[in-house]
Amino acid sequence: MSNAPLTGLRVVARASGVAAAYAARLLGTMGAELTLAEPPQGTPLRREPPFLTDGVSALFAYLAAGARSRVCDLQGEDGRATLAALLSEADIFIDDTPVVERAALGLDEASLAAKHPDLVHVSVLPFGAYGPKADWKAEDINVQHSSSEGNLLPNGLAVEMFPDRPPLKIYGHFGEMQGGIAAALGALSALWARDEVGGQFVDIASQDAGLAVGAFAIQRLGDGSIEHRVERSFRYGGVIPCADGYLEMLTLEQRQWEGLVKLLGEPEWALDPALEDSLERSRRGPELNRHIREWALTRNVDEIVEAGQKLSVPLARYKTPAEILRDPQERHRGLFQPVEVDGAGMLDMLVSPFHFDGKPLPLRSGPPALGEYRSKVEA
Repeated sequence: MSNAPLTGLRVVARASGVAAAYAARLLGTMGAELTLAEPPQGTPLRREPPFLTDGVSALFAYLAAGARSRVCDLQGEDGRATLAALLSEADIFIDDTPVVERAALGLDEASLAAKHPDLVHVSVLPFGAYGPKADWKAEDINVQHSSSEGNLLPNGLAVEMFPDRPPLKIYGHFGEMQGGIAAALGALSALWARDEVGGQFVDIASQDAGLAVGAFAIQRLGDGSIEHRVERSFRYGGVIPCADGYLEMLTLEQRQWEGLVKLLGEPEWALDPALEDSLERSRRGPELNRHIREWALTRNVDEIVEAGQKLSVPLARYKTPAEILRDPQERHRGLFQPVEVDGAGMLDMLVSPFHFDGKPLPLRSGPPALGEYRSKVEA
């Protein structure tokens, strides 16, 4: 684990939701020693679908890979002592306990700061720990819509194909994972300054993180334009249907447009001098897309991608999960690693979306059994 930058760091997470668990998972993947402080029945994530086999949550298996588990029943003094022992060894504590319950459990900002002054305390909630919505509960669909991302989906080709369908939620936990990314970055920022200022309280709202993802929509609102899923699309390009599947294409730069013209075989319509102007291309986007789609429908995805990438045209195939696991590029980058998941066997699991020192990060193990770890303080 020589390339793991957080080796030696200790993280404790009390996570009943995806945002806090994903923040902890990111830090653990980067080498931190991660312990899940779970209630006696385990975190609710252990019971969250989809399931690999009967009772084995795929979501928990991914979020808890490489972690250890310690049961901390905070309804009793022994459980609180167990958590206090873990926190006395920890550098970062990630918590999504509802605000209204924190004081009674000794998990409020003031209590933890008094007992553990050097601890980076990261709160991860849908709407943050302060303000009029601090006590509000939310699922991922609420986070997505409250951050304005929901009304922009689906868009592009999907709206063209199914104009009468209602708005959709991105599959999975996109909004909560954005909160998790923000929490991991907030934790590392506070850790960076800890030698100078001591431990800090980091307040993360998944709604805010989602708003940051939709920065373009907010920017355009400032320009007087209100985006909607029916109108939000790249003027040309985007999702392109081909003879055997779909690809995504986006040509923002002049050289990329010129490469696309060559890829298309330099047809007469594409050689119109007016299309040298990027604004004119945007104005005539539907016309361009009609020509591009007609051309693509008679060709296979891989044929287009291979030729296009040689011409510096940004495009890629939409792949099934099985195709991704078999893809030589993903294997070369080490994006997936076989790990043992109790009850489900050996599975290929996504490690992390980043490298350090040009090498992929390893996963220590699969998800832990409930309560299998005791801290050094308790041993």
